[in-house]
Amino acid sequence: MPNLLLGKMRVLPWLAACGGLALAMPASGQGVTDADILNEAKATKHVVGYGNGPHQHRFSTLDKINTKTVKSVVPAWTFSFGGEKQRGQQAQPVVFNGRIFTTASYSRLFAVDVKTGEKLWEYNHRLPEGILPCCDVINRGAALFGNLAIFGTLDGMVVALDQATGKVVWKQTLGDYAAGVSITHFPIIAKGKVLVAIAGSEFGVVGTITAMDALTGKVVWVRPTIEGWTGTKDGKDNGMTGKLNATWPGDMWKNGGGCAWNGGVYDPEANLSYWGVGNAAPWNSWYRPGDNLYANSVIAVDVDTGKIVWHYQHVPNDSWDYDSISENIPFDFKGKDGKTTKAIGNFHKNGFYYVNDRKTGKLLLAEPFVKNITWASKIDLATGRPVETGNRPGDPAKGGGEGGKGTTVWTIPNFLGGKNWNPVAYSDDTKLWYVPANEWGMDIWNEPVTFKKGAAFLGAGFIIRPVFPDYIGSLKAVDPTTGKVVWEARNKGVLWGGVLATHGGLVFTGTPEGYLKAFDAKTGAELWKYQTGSGITGSPITWEQDGEQWVAVVSGWGGAVPLWGGEVAKSHANITQGGSLWAFRLPKK
Repeated sequence: MPNLLLGKMRVLPWLAACGGLALAMPASGQGVTDADILNEAKATKHVVGYGNGPHQHRFSTLDKINTKTVKSVVPAWTFSFGGEKQRGQQAQPVVFNGRIFTTASYSRLFAVDVKTGEKLWEYNHRLPEGILPCCDVINRGAALFGNLAIFGTLDGMVVALDQATGKVVWKQTLGDYAAGVSITHFPIIAKGKVLVAIAGSEFGVVGTITAMDALTGKVVWVRPTIEGWTGTKDGKDNGMTGKLNATWPGDMWKNGGGCAWNGGVYDPEANLSYWGVGNAAPWNSWYRPGDNLYANSVIAVDVDTGKIVWHYQHVPNDSWDYDSISENIPFDFKGKDGKTTKAIGNFHKNGFYYVNDRKTGKLLLAEPFVKNITWASKIDLATGRPVETGNRPGDPAKGGGEGGKGTTVWTIPNFLGGKNWNPVAYSDDTKLWYVPANEWGMDIWNEPVTFKKGAAFLGAGFIIRPVFPDYIGSLKAVDPTTGKVVWEARNKGVLWGGVLATHGGLVFTGTPEGYLKAFDAKTGAELWKYQTGSGITGSPITWEQDGEQWVAVVSGWGGAVPLWGGEVAKSHANITQGGSLWAFRLPKK
């Protein structure tokens, strides 16, 4: 598709590179269907998508591993990713038809025999020189549809592989890696389409969400996530995102960031997908007065049309890199008046828990879930806007700092967030959220910056520090109606992996110290742990195999914390890197 300039509307220029490459037909057999995806939350013998169902509650009905039996759980096998590519491993595995699939660092995908841990095939994506991943060479997993396994790569491509052979079926390019585009999140499947967002806000890349035919890779629609850019559907103009210059000054929107890099959530009841949009670029907000839509927002996108149905902005004119990328999980919210509303819950990087009506976006609740927040005193429910405390880093152009810096401020939480990408769980039994939270802050200041393709577009400096001397991570059970913390299990290091809840009364998550742990869902008591040899930043899953309940998790320390974490990174420097997939079960009788 050629570059288009429609009046003042601008279509993303790299869409000219979006031609799909069909190299083979899917293997015979129906494979994973839309029905399998829609019914995932009730299924026990496979895991085909992110979060155990479209709503991503990460709750399993399995209960053979429970509060009484979990103490006996042992490894069934472990599989090494091998080589020297032992960087951050943040994948959630998937299981189907006797195979377990997991991605690994450097855009790799493995298929493993689910019973034995034997490698069936390995795909190593050929990465070019000059890739620019913001926060390590990680990947969060592959979606299954038909006979395909589909995942994003660090050079801005989506690749579909035959589940049986690992052969490439189609490829699609979604952006220019030399400009900073990469794809790290787990794709979501909605009505036969695969929906994928790009990353790259830290390089001034403008975010997009793309819907492709899941079997062929053909682009159906593209929705930019910064106002002023024009979307497409079937290759034709599909309307501007927002209104040009309504909340962005001058030409700043042209490099405005706003990548929805952590993926989305599909809500089949509303036919919407909910996307957390990342930070505005640059970080230095003095360059871009205004609210800067739709950065730092949740947007609801119609999966058929690619149109934005509603939005809610968590942080107008963001000055702290408070991306809104935390997952927006559909659930039934019971208000203080006893009324039940179809809602979404979001545990934001900025330290507040938000509940929005998922049909309209109306804010229903906003409460802090971490301690000592400094940037805002509260979120005003009437206006939906934060009540700021004045805790913004200063404008370096007005002096007051040293060496071209603006005034430094101590801010809680830091830009890695009260919760970051790592997903929460919602128990259909206890009706509680289980949140992998962190208690930490930062010194942050602003600096002059100029946009240059492929260069960091921040205009800020920072040092991350812990808030408390004895812990940073805190697995919290949170009441969805009030936002109050019911219990917390503290961890000396950060929590950077996902959470799983089960009907067996358990909550699983991993730690950077290398442990996969199981907690009592009602009390928070630690009931079991196992040392995997490296820090866990992946998301655990569970399924039923031959009448037994299994649990699996990826182990391998890395990600943003060791790269950006300041004093916290130093305290985690002795963690051994790794790359392995672990499978657990109860001992055979």
